[in-house]
Amino acid sequence: MAHPVGVTAEPDTHHEGHPEGVPADEFRAALTRLAAGVVLVTAHDPEDGPRGEDVGMTATAFVSVSLEPPLVMVSVRNGSRMDDLLERQPAWAVSVLAEGQRHIAGRFAMKGRVSDRLLFADVPHERGAVSGAPLIEGTLATLECRTEQRVVAGDHTLVIGRVLRAVTPAVESGPLAYFRGRYRHLD
Repeated sequence: MAHPVGVTAEPDTHHEGHPEGVPADEFRAALTRLAAGVVLVTAHDPEDGPRGEDVGMTATAFVSVSLEPPLVMVSVRNGSRMDDLLERQPAWAVSVLAEGQRHIAGRFAMKGRVSDRLLFADVPHERGAVSGAPLIEGTLATLECRTEQRVVAGDHTLVIGRVLRAVTPAVESGPLAYFRGRYRHLD
C-alpha cells in the first residue's frame, strides 16, 4: 500500500489469528491502549460482622448499557470478594472518580490489601439512601444500582444493574482515566 510523501507506515505487528484467542500478554498489551474512566464500585455486606462491612473495588470495565431502562454494567473477577458479595447482595453503587482521586483508585485496586473497613476509614463518604453502599465524596457522579442480570464471561462476571438514583455534584474537576497501565488525567 502506498503512503503519501513524508508518511511512513507503522511497523506491522499483525500476526495470524489464534483459533483459541490471542495469548494473555498480547491481549493485555492491546487493551492498555484503550483509555477508560475509573470508578469505585461499592456495596454493603450486612452479613459480615455485627454492623456489616463495606466493600470496595476499583474498576475500569464499567459502561452504560441502556437509556431505557437505565442500565450500567461492571465486570468483576470471578471469585473476588466483590463478585461473591454481588451474587447475594443486589444493591450496589458506583462513584465516578475525579482526577484528584488517584489515591482512592490505587488503594482499592491493591492485591492482598488490608480489610476494606480500614480502607474506607479515612475516605470521606456517605451512605447511599437507596443502596446502603458507600458513596465517595468529591466524585464526578454517583450511581446507586440494583442487579438485573449476571453473565459469566470467561474469568469475569458482567453485572448489569438498573440505576435507581444518579447524582452529579457540582465538582470542578476532570475525570480520572486509565491508559497504558497508569492513572492519568485529561488535559
